[in-house]
Amino acid sequence: MTAPVPSAAPTGTPGRRSPWLTGRAPAQAPERHLYCFPHSGGFPGEYVRWGQQLPGTQVYGVCPPGRGGRVSEAPLTDLDTLVRELLDSTEFVPPYDLFGHSLGALVAYEVTRELIARRRPLPERLIVSAFPAPHLPRQAAGLADTPDGELLAVLDERHGGIPPQIAADPELLTLLLPVFRADLTLLDNYRHRETGPLPVPLVVLGGDADTVTAEDLEQWKEHSTEAVRVRRYPGGHFYFRDDPAPLLSVLARRDGGHALPTP
Repeated sequence: MTAPVPSAAPTGTPGRRSPWLTGRAPAQAPERHLYCFPHSGGFPGEYVRWGQQLPGTQVYGVCPPGRGGRVSEAPLTDLDTLVRELLDSTEFVPPYDLFGHSLGALVAYEVTRELIARRRPLPERLIVSAFPAPHLPRQAAGLADTPDGELLAVLDERHGGIPPQIAADPELLTLLLPVFRADLTLLDNYRHRETGPLPVPLVVLGGDADTVTAEDLEQWKEHSTEAVRVRRYPGGHFYFRDDPAPLLSVLARRDGGHALPTP
């Protein structure tokens, strides 16, 4: 089994390990780093596994309280608190990209804004997936208080549901549903504050059968002063689970860096 890799040291404290990051040791020194922010109720391991197919890239999964190795901690329901606690204890090592899927896209965006405010090194790319531009009105508010059965049905209808191996395991569901509810509460509590576009190139991705529409994705163009490329792939909300190759090509920069065509 490959040993987890400590995160970069927090500010001014060499060697300290961040509880927010999980990863696997690469075979050789990485050329760059990729930090992945999970979807609502998601676990970082799904993203960390991509490192096996991204030579030269150290992949970290961001692990908020309440999941993975932090399952005993209370999940956070306020995005400002999440961003602050993450950046208080974690450094992102340049050169690096940030990737976020669904809720993770919003978190990665707000992390980038806070990095600017703190005058910290910025990502070379912010890659956001399957989430409407942050200034758009939120849809489906109030799901956090929905009964378990109804919540699972809505998740299945709108986003492709919970993976079958988890849905069939009552113990895993018992652990997962409170995290889902906390993440949905976080979304309900979110209010976008206008601070100007980011000085960071944006790559915007989504599935052509997702409830997140092409227009939702195009609206991200308002949020960067740099190149913004939008691309949709065949599939629903988790388009990359059926065919990960196109997304991995983007993450590995085999697509030519920022130059992603809009269909």
